[in-house]
Amino acid sequence: MENEKSNDVLHIVMFPFFAFGHISPFVQLANKLSSHGVRVSFFTASGNASRVKSMLNSAPTTHIVPLTLPQVEGLPPGAESTAELTPLTAELLKVALDQMQPQIKSLLSHFKPHFVLFDFAQEWLPKMAEELGIKTLFYSVFVALSTAFLTCPARVPQPKNYPTLEDMKKPPPGFPQTFVTSVKTFEARDFLYIFKSFHGGPTVYDRVLSGLEGCSAILAKTCSQMEGPYIEYVKSQFNKPVFLAGPVVPNPPSGKLEERWATWLNKFEAGTVIYCSFGSETFLNDNQIKELALGLEQTGLPFFLVLNFPANVDVPAELKRALPEGFLERVKDKGIIHSGWVQQQHILAHSSVGCYVCHSGFSSVIEALVNDCQVVMLPQKGDQFLNAKLVSRDMKAGVEVNRRDEDGYFVKEDIKEAVEMVMVEVDKQPGKLIRENQKKWKEFLLNKDIQCKFIEDLVNEMTAMAKVSSN
Repeated sequence: MENEKSNDVLHIVMFPFFAFGHISPFVQLANKLSSHGVRVSFFTASGNASRVKSMLNSAPTTHIVPLTLPQVEGLPPGAESTAELTPLTAELLKVALDQMQPQIKSLLSHFKPHFVLFDFAQEWLPKMAEELGIKTLFYSVFVALSTAFLTCPARVPQPKNYPTLEDMKKPPPGFPQTFVTSVKTFEARDFLYIFKSFHGGPTVYDRVLSGLEGCSAILAKTCSQMEGPYIEYVKSQFNKPVFLAGPVVPNPPSGKLEERWATWLNKFEAGTVIYCSFGSETFLNDNQIKELALGLEQTGLPFFLVLNFPANVDVPAELKRALPEGFLERVKDKGIIHSGWVQQQHILAHSSVGCYVCHSGFSSVIEALVNDCQVVMLPQKGDQFLNAKLVSRDMKAGVEVNRRDEDGYFVKEDIKEAVEMVMVEVDKQPGKLIRENQKKWKEFLLNKDIQCKFIEDLVNEMTAMAKVSSN
């Protein structure tokens, strides 16, 4: 392995947090950058290395650097990503990360990259990298709206004087005038998580703010076409360069859709099937499952529902308890209920799938838009609430399920109404406008010249910054 900077080839280290919701956007960007000649060293826990390898393009300029996690009391041996942990024990991964500083410093001293792209939990990295003469980019895998609304300095004008629930319902001072003027009570309550300290460590807010204030430049996975006002607000809050990676549209999947799913989907007309999934680490409670299932059934449309559960639970027993009585028998001809991994991109690309009901993770939304699927959003936590507002209010390219203000409760009629708006009432407003906008955004996202230019501009900006620092 080379350990000297080459002035000809840009060399970056990528270092995401140990959660695949963070690792995946880093991998997608690594693949785009490597195709533009950038050398990538990808840092991840050794237990995640094989999965990361399967996601990375096999470019000769890209390699994985496995990291050794220290033993942390309460962290199960071998658990090296949030996928294997409960939300509470996952907090211990941040403790492990903090203890890895000597290991990271040694590796960076050896590699001497031009840049380290780091995540929200490594707020100590900018200072370490600066001592080694290495530039840092805080790569935010969240939309700019999320940074603007939640983690900018204006949100906490006095250090440690954290906001109240009522404060979190409103944007921070100076926030741009857009369609996002407030959030619901249950969403604001969820946002308060970022101001909690676990195991005596810094809060998420303090980590993010330190990282954003300490880095050489901020890198956002977005573009001005989608989030112009929020990007400008972030620039004004941090007064430093903000590079844009664009929406980082994933490449079409390789291989074929599993035959059993292809055979089932082939039975239905184009654009009529609802695909519904909330990712591998989001688990609905029994009541949510019941109302969701009944809502899908009441649309009268065929549906493919993926329900996942925490590790080590009896999935058939969970499904039997959570699903409405007689449901499986009633929907057997036009409903599939599955638990576990599926080829999501392949399913969304199938001609019979016309709607995606999801938790509004932004990568999932992009996958839906490029595959000509209407987006119905039922966000579950954190940035997902803001993603849903960006897509439904600013981009007007999807619909958010209506929910009760206090606790986020929804009923089957809310699901049915949201789906029908974009799948049945296609000639009425607002469904008609949403479908038109979905087409516009699809064209934008699939325009190779536009998307390629985002990455080219980013490489040029990084190269210019690297040259300035080496002079």
